[in-house]
Amino acid sequence: MLVRFTSITAGEMIMFAQHVRSLFEIIGKECTARGVFTKEQLPEAIARLRGAVDEEKLDAKLARMPHDDDEEEQAKPAMDHDTYEMIAKDKVGLVRRAYPLIHFMELTEKENGFVLWETDEDF
Repeated sequence: MLVRFTSITAGEMIMFAQHVRSLFEIIGKECTARGVFTKEQLPEAIARLRGAVDEEKLDAKLARMPHDDDEEEQAKPAMDHDTYEMIAKDKVGLVRRAYPLIHFMELTEKENGFVLWETDEDF
């Protein structure tokens, strides 16, 4: 199922409902068939998404760091850069899912607008 976002200032954007659901959980919005982010709600929604993105980036950075105190980790062979890049490319995380919506909301916020969303049914 697809969710269509519209904004007079930013245009239109479409995302899969399953991905929107995870973003709405972060923001604190219900996954209803229709809804709105008012101009008053946009700053907090953007801040929550950015906070979650920053957290995921930090988690990824920490996961790449060696753990001197963990003997089990030391026993494992180190992952070379090419292997890490291959794994990173296969994973489409929150960072890549959230940025289009963040950008869409920021464009709308800049013009004191609002964002509507619509889909066939609650998701």
